[in-house]
Amino acid sequence: MSEWFAETAAKFQVAFLEGDRWKLYFSGLGVTLEISIFAAILGVGIGTVVALMKMSIRRDGKRTILSYIAQIYIDIIRGTPSVLQLLIMWFIIMANNKNGVLVAVLSFGINSGAYVSEIMRAGIQAVDHGQMEAGRSLGLSKGQTMRYIILPQAVKNVLPPIGNEFIVLLKETAIVGYVSLSDLTRTASQISSRTYEPFMPLIGAAVIYFIVIKILSVLLDRLERRLRKGDHR
Repeated sequence: MSEWFAETAAKFQVAFLEGDRWKLYFSGLGVTLEISIFAAILGVGIGTVVALMKMSIRRDGKRTILSYIAQIYIDIIRGTPSVLQLLIMWFIIMANNKNGVLVAVLSFGINSGAYVSEIMRAGIQAVDHGQMEAGRSLGLSKGQTMRYIILPQAVKNVLPPIGNEFIVLLKETAIVGYVSLSDLTRTASQISSRTYEPFMPLIGAAVIYFIVIKILSVLLDRLERRLRKGDHR
């Protein structure tokens, strides 16, 4: 047993302490969080617009061209792998701009927007239909009613699922090594190749991911409880 502890300690030192390699993990985590946060913000913006586009109807009750465009966008994004979208963005759409972080943010933001749009659409539809009628009866236009009455209530409904979408997005960014970005996963892989010992770097990266996501999960749980308390008041 003592030999196992000694061997594990030696592997830990090589993977994390030797040459201050622990700094590389935190640097990689910084890249992961940077991409995730900005992509999530972009995704929420795109998702809200796409949700409104998809829900748009003409006066005769038929779907608009914008609605069909939104549906095509959602189908394409949800029907293709994230890694393929990232490579298309890197090698084709942004071929003349090799800013890996920008490419990753755009790729994951566009990808997340498709899923957020469905979350937003469900949140808007969960608001009582009488709210629209109430807003119109107060003299507000349909757009003003949506902006000042419907959307604020919808946002309250969708905050928990959007938080879960952010957690999924954070884990999906592990593929950004394909565009030469040293995120947390790629950093662990690079250290593994240098030390010829994959176990400790990869397990270490997994533990870091777990801790970050656990913290986010706890915060989401607290948010949901506060929202539920607000509903009962």
